[in-house]
Amino acid sequence: MITPQPGTLLIADPFLKDPNFLRTVVFLCRHNEQEGSFGFTLNRLYDLTLGELIPEMEGYELPVFIGGPVQMDALHYIHQYPEYFDDCEKVEQNIYWGGDFEKMKSLIKDKVIDTGKIKFFIGYSGWSAGQLDMELKEKSWLTVQATAPIVFDTPLGDVWKASLLKLGGKYEKLVHYPTDPQLN
Repeated sequence: MITPQPGTLLIADPFLKDPNFLRTVVFLCRHNEQEGSFGFTLNRLYDLTLGELIPEMEGYELPVFIGGPVQMDALHYIHQYPEYFDDCEKVEQNIYWGGDFEKMKSLIKDKVIDTGKIKFFIGYSGWSAGQLDMELKEKSWLTVQATAPIVFDTPLGDVWKASLLKLGGKYEKLVHYPTDPQLN
């Protein structure tokens, strides 16, 4: 396990009961003990596509993920295209957050970028100062360094398991734990 920092994957403990984070993986974009933390849940699909959310993107049926329960009226994105955005923020090796939204729409429409290297989120996961550190001490989350293949290429249903497997050792056994052990 690693100390949280931008580019960390927060893997929900298999027994975490919070319905917002049940078997989720959050890609941490910022972590600051004084200001708090935020990131995006990678493995919860929203029920509308990008084309359904943004009228000028109609016909672009790109998936949108539920980034978390905070500010569900805001759309965010992470990508692998820093060369097109002067205003994006590097989070991890080959993973960037944000940038000019109008430019991103044009790049998609003009087929300049591979849409498999961009992920959209409605809302985000956020923690106030010290809150995430407290949850880590309570063992609500496991941590591992993110990689672009886990973030962009891993099938939705396999993100939690793939992240746990990256931890190795005893954590590999957790992928087989039932969601509710009382049903076992």
